[in-house]
Amino acid sequence: MTLRADASLQDIRLFVAVYEERSFTRAAERENATQSGVSQHVRKLESRYGVRLFERGANAVVPTPAGDRFYRSSIDVLRRYIVADRELRQHARGLEGTLSVGLMPSMTRCILAPALVRFMEAHPNVTVHTFEAYSRVLADRVMAGELDFAVVPALESTVGLRGRLLLRTPETIALKAGSGRLRHLEPARLADFGPLKVVVPGIANARRRSLDAYFAACGAEIVQVLELDAMLATLDFIERTDWVAILPGVLTAPDIDGQRLSIAPLTDPPLWLDLVLIEPLRTPMSPAAEAFLEVLSEESARVNRVWLDVVADTAR
Repeated sequence: MTLRADASLQDIRLFVAVYEERSFTRAAERENATQSGVSQHVRKLESRYGVRLFERGANAVVPTPAGDRFYRSSIDVLRRYIVADRELRQHARGLEGTLSVGLMPSMTRCILAPALVRFMEAHPNVTVHTFEAYSRVLADRVMAGELDFAVVPALESTVGLRGRLLLRTPETIALKAGSGRLRHLEPARLADFGPLKVVVPGIANARRRSLDAYFAACGAEIVQVLELDAMLATLDFIERTDWVAILPGVLTAPDIDGQRLSIAPLTDPPLWLDLVLIEPLRTPMSPAAEAFLEVLSEESARVNRVWLDVVADTAR
């Protein structure tokens, strides 16, 4: 039997109660209704469809073949309604709107996904757009109003942008696992490595200037440089070769097990990367952006804590 659109959900719910209880009285008790009210809803269905749904005896209510078929259809309707109701209630929670966020590749490898999972569960009505790029591009897009905020390495003061420290993470040396060139997780001095072939970001990248200054200050012997502005490709490249890379701790935290890469924090001197939140000075951050930033900050701190614990342990 096909359900007609003018059969109300209440009609269907009360019919199902009678069918399952085999009693108008027990159906009324179950649905917090009156017996006469339940009977009226069932009679309305029978009149609407022109078919008897139950045989009513003195001591029993027995479904007809039409009642059996209608029950199967009704159960499907009720189940679909419950699913739809739960979905709507889920979407009734939290904030609404759209936000756009810019992140550098160091943030997207292991921080972005868990942050998105948490945020979207709490705020399903917010649409999140993420854009991965390096600092100058992200700063330009924030200035243009295309991004609510971005996370970048420390930038020089820029008119129209407001910045604040989000996270300080140690820079780490990373190379192919099992090479024997360093002790995994133990602080390493670049000057002790001898001639190095190093993968670095391009000259326009904010981290490049910091790395070049560090190489000069610590006396590292760099014999070959490969510029590669592709973080995942950098990880793959050093895993396959004898090249090394200096990478932020929040990026290398997933490799703490030493299966793919040998990694270690830099020492004598240590090198830290400041990750800064930038936003337009002219507009306040939306509630949705503030909520996402809170989750992103928590996930960043969680991932970074892995390296902070390593640094603290080795300092003892």
